[in-house]
Amino acid sequence: MKNKPNAVFIAAAALVFLTALAGMANPQAFAAVFNAAFHGITSGFGWLYPVTMTAFVVFAIWIGFFSKFRNMRLGPDDSKPDYSNKSWFAMLFSAGMGVGLVFWCVAEPLNFFAEPIGGIKAGTGAAKQFAFTKVFLHWGLHPWACYTVIALAIAYMQFRRNKPLLISSLFIPLVGEKRTKGALGKVVDVLALLAAAGGVCTTLGLGVLQINSGMKFLFGIPTTTTVVVATVLVLTVIYVATACAGVEKGMSKISNANIYIAAALAVLFLIVGPTVGILKDLFEGIGSYLQNFISNSFAMGAFGDSEWYGSWTIYYWAWWIAWSPFTGAFIARISRGRTVREFVAGVLFLPAIASMVWFAIFGTMGMDLGLDFARQAIGSASTALFMMLVHYPLGKIAAFVFLALCVTFFWASATGACTSLGMYSEGGTLNPSNRTKFVWGVLLAFLALSLMLSSSDGLTMLKTLSIVVGFPFAFIGIATMVSMVKALREESPEKIEEAYRESVSDEAEPAAAREGAES
Repeated sequence: MKNKPNAVFIAAAALVFLTALAGMANPQAFAAVFNAAFHGITSGFGWLYPVTMTAFVVFAIWIGFFSKFRNMRLGPDDSKPDYSNKSWFAMLFSAGMGVGLVFWCVAEPLNFFAEPIGGIKAGTGAAKQFAFTKVFLHWGLHPWACYTVIALAIAYMQFRRNKPLLISSLFIPLVGEKRTKGALGKVVDVLALLAAAGGVCTTLGLGVLQINSGMKFLFGIPTTTTVVVATVLVLTVIYVATACAGVEKGMSKISNANIYIAAALAVLFLIVGPTVGILKDLFEGIGSYLQNFISNSFAMGAFGDSEWYGSWTIYYWAWWIAWSPFTGAFIARISRGRTVREFVAGVLFLPAIASMVWFAIFGTMGMDLGLDFARQAIGSASTALFMMLVHYPLGKIAAFVFLALCVTFFWASATGACTSLGMYSEGGTLNPSNRTKFVWGVLLAFLALSLMLSSSDGLTMLKTLSIVVGFPFAFIGIATMVSMVKALREESPEKIEEAYRESVSDEAEPAAAREGAES
């Protein structure tokens, strides 16, 4: 029921609270349980993640560019987008990647450069090629395809079919609306909330780790338990307040600022960094990524290096899947009036390209400092970026800006998470109550803090949680694609094309009139 607690909200919130409480009360047992679940899933079901993620890529490209429904609007045929292209892209990009881009932009390429697999010698050109191929795989089309499929299905059911903005609504074409309002629907929605909470907590944890590492590197502030707790508390107050302010007043402004700051940093270091090397690595890396796309898409360590794939590729696939209910709901929320083709182009391809450019710039800068530096830097993933920056002109100043960017990306992701979790908790309303957003904001902070303090290696626990909570949602993602295909059979491609041509004509006429008046 709108703006009132319901069984889904109470069950999911209680489970998240009890999980966090268990981590605080008995960290060793808590870590042991999640580690056992992690190894069980990666060893028995590791194959499921690459298959599912690759299916998302194929489905997204088909429906956006080759299906008969590519010009269908997500809403009534005469609907228009609620946000400008710039604001729309800024919000979806900030919500979809966020602080992970800052955390891993140097640490991940250097890890693969210093410790490649498959018999590749560390620190060589082959190691660099391996690094960019894998980084582009992890941050390229696959994650954004995952978001595209879930967000597109949610937006379609919400704005075109007028169904609640809930994951359970995606199953209406398969099992009927009555069943989605019963026990089956409630279970699905609880799983969506748990997956979203777990995925978001991973990102929030990464953000806190990097913010604390940045403060230690730049200001000498020690990363003690007290400092970690204080950081979480301050950030929680900020993002909860912004979430309560609403999408237009909060998320939109933060996201636009993120894009401007990130773009400025990218351009700056493209100029002051090894420009030619960056461009070479970018284009050759993309070529290697595309050339090996199929084999890398299905790689899971069946022929060796299974531990490496479990810690990296499988972890990423699980992380993106766990993020998809949160990110999907938020992207759907801001995408009313977009055509399917416009939606897929904006959610799948543009962010993937932007991510590759980002990693090419900072990955190249890190690897150009040599193998010894790489081995030193990967000793602390959260500090690698700051260690690299001081070796370049303006690096000290940029380190402060990156620390601020980490905060604002964290801010945007957490704000979007409170909104998405609030929508799921209140029956799919587009404007959840501040009370519900406040509860989720506090619970997310509590869970992230529990994970970071439950082990000496907080990063490992954060990664472990993503794989565990994302597991059931892989099946939901597969069912979503089947459900979308069935739902689209009830649409008329002819009427869609006719409505699209009329909308294009209506947009062209005012432009022509303006040109005539000016002449």
